[in-house]
Amino acid sequence: MKFRSNVIAALLLSAGVLYAGSASAAGRVTLYCSSDEAWCQQAKTEFEKATGITVDMTRKSSGETYAQIKAEAANPKGDVWWGGTGDPHLQAAEENLTQAYVSPNRRRIAAFAMNQAKASGDKTIGIYSGALGWGYNSELLTKQGLPAPMCWADLIKPAYKGKIQMANPNSSGTAYTTLATLVQLMGEDDAFKYLKALHKNINQYTKSGSAPIKAAGRGETTIGIVFMHDAVAQAAAGFPVKPVAPCEGTGYEIGSMSIIKGSRNLENAKKFYDWALTAESQSRAKDVKSFQVPSNLDAEVSPLTPNLSTIKLINYNFVKYGSSAERKRLLKKWDDEVGSMPVN
Repeated sequence: MKFRSNVIAALLLSAGVLYAGSASAAGRVTLYCSSDEAWCQQAKTEFEKATGITVDMTRKSSGETYAQIKAEAANPKGDVWWGGTGDPHLQAAEENLTQAYVSPNRRRIAAFAMNQAKASGDKTIGIYSGALGWGYNSELLTKQGLPAPMCWADLIKPAYKGKIQMANPNSSGTAYTTLATLVQLMGEDDAFKYLKALHKNINQYTKSGSAPIKAAGRGETTIGIVFMHDAVAQAAAGFPVKPVAPCEGTGYEIGSMSIIKGSRNLENAKKFYDWALTAESQSRAKDVKSFQVPSNLDAEVSPLTPNLSTIKLINYNFVKYGSSAERKRLLKKWDDEVGSMPVN
């Protein structure tokens, strides 16, 4: 009888240990987030509330996150990469840093998001979109006696010398989209002539893509080259910022999501992926002043969200400019010809 009791106790203890171990392993997901900080925090909180799964979240810009995932490839520490421009997500897919997943929640997803999935062999998918442009501080512009810049051509005028910020395209997906947009809009030779002329008016290249417009909102710079929804967010927060869609035309982003290859918490990564594609989760973005166009066709869209149908968008080639070779080539050329020049 004593032997039997001991056996039962041992089995129960073993089961308890196994259960505790599996619960611990099944209870977490590591999220690399490249959207705005407030949206990243909201995603963490809402997913934890919906599932009980603990989210370990780190926020970095798209370029920084791509570099981290590449550096960790032999020993992956992240599970899901959520948000940020689609070009580095496509590069990560091409370099086999992410893995394919077909979510059951793709049924009501916009064409732009599905195009991203198709281009990557289902290793990434679009979760939002937004047009490139800039914003300016209207109070500063008035004090400086300057006209509002409405076209790309305006930004290189001497009157705006030292009054513009943009991010560094090596760390920022926003700035890489700017680089790739100008190349497609103007042709490569003219685009680099333009970027050198623009450099004369730049006061700082920031690490984060949204930092220039936040600086403009605070009055630290006059103009910030950003995605238009980031300029709208500053205006919605009460800052004297006016968003601009460039008159010549502009590019746009497909903010994307990918599961990191070698994910240690794959099932929970898939659960986050599925959740992030739902109308319910995407509808909440506006609550933290993220005004991108959601990829779920049933998601609620804020009236402040820029209407892409009214903006002159170029036929942005995501496959070409999201490829590893082209992205590396353009970034090296920018470093050699523009980034190496002294900032005024």
